[in-house]
Formats: sequence, structure tokens, C-alpha cells
Amino acid sequence: MAFFPLFRTIVFGTTLLFSIICLGISAHLISLTEEYFHEYLTFAALGVATSVLTMVSLIGIFVIDFLHQGAFTSMVLVELVWLFILWVLWVATAGETAADNNLYFPYGCIYDACKLFLACHEFGAVEAFAFLNFIILLIYTVVILVFAIIATSRGNNVWFTSVKEANFTAPASSAPAQPQQHPLSQYPGTPATQPQSPPQQPEYYNSYTGNQVPPQAPQPQQV
Repeated sequence: MAFFPLFRTIVFGTTLLFSIICLGISAHLISLTEEYFHEYLTFAALGVATSVLTMVSLIGIFVIDFLHQGAFTSMVLVELVWLFILWVLWVATAGETAADNNLYFPYGCIYDACKLFLACHEFGAVEAFAFLNFIILLIYTVVILVFAIIATSRGNNVWFTSVKEANFTAPASSAPAQPQQHPLSQYPGTPATQPQSPPQQPEYYNSYTGNQVPPQAPQPQQV
């Protein structure tokens, strides 16, 4: 199995696993806050939305890629753009969770009297898995982007090729063949240079017999 398809499978599988964990914890936090305060925390709702969006999109990419080779959703450019959007959402989720954690539990999980305060450990769990998904997707997009740029510089356009089928490490394409030089005489409008034959001696004929008479050297005139 090639490196990039295997790397892609590992990244997507790990991201799906962390998204499921983050979805469960965020949903539990929403149920707790609605029970005690009749409202929900922003980071928990963002965690649920980002987890569901990640799971649906990655599973959809896997299924479509399995059923149809070279699908539009698996193209290098399309996948890079979509994963860029996902890791931006994950870093926003992690940042919002860290901000709420510092706001509600500035001294850490030191309260044990209330069930709600026991949920402060879940704040840290959501933050950790959100940051992990952000880092994993960021590394994947950077690696694919760098290799795609290198392949393009070698003359291999892989932007609209499936990630599974793209050959990022292909050698540089051969240089185009130089046009064959033709002699000047073969172009239209240019007269060809014909070899010149040696000049021929004039022929003389006898007016009476019609026989050819060799030319005679001129006689010197007598004074």
C-alpha cells in the first residue's frame, strides 16, 4: 500500500475517533448545563456541531471514494480546502473551551460538592481532543500541500487528481523535444540553392554540311 493513501486513512480514522469522543462529552455538558441553568455553553454547542460535521464529511469522503474512483470529493485541491475549514473549526472549538474553562474554573477542579463542578474535567477533555484534531488535520494538510507544490514544480499537475491516485513523488517530466531544423530551401518563398554546372563551350556548325565544328583559337593578326 502506498504511503499517502495509508497516511490519509490513519489521519481520517484518528480524527473520526476523537470526534466521536468530543461529541459525547459535549453532548453530556449540554445536558448538564440545561438541567442546572436552562442554557448551554457555547463551546459545547460548537463541539457538537464541529464533531458532527467532521464525522459526516470524512465518512462521506471514504464512502464516495470507495464507490467511485477519482471522485470530485477526493481531489487534492478540494480535500485541502475542506480540511482547512475543519481544522479552523477545531481550533476555534479548542480556544472557546479553554476560555470557558479559565472563566468557570480558574483554580482548576477543586470542588466536589456539586455534580456540575465534576464536569470541569470534561472541559479539559473537550479542549484536549479539539486541539488533537486541529493538530492532526493541520499536519495532514501541510504535508499534502507541500508535496503537491513539489509535484507541480516537476511538471506533474496533481491538484485535480484523487489523493489515492496522485503520484506526488513522480520524477520530473522530460523536456519538450526541440524542433527539427530544416534546410532553408524547404520553406515556401525561399528559392533553393542549385549547384552550378561548369560553363559549356559554345558549339559551332558548318553552314554547308551541318556538322559540328570545334571552336578554333583566334589567329593573331599580321601587320
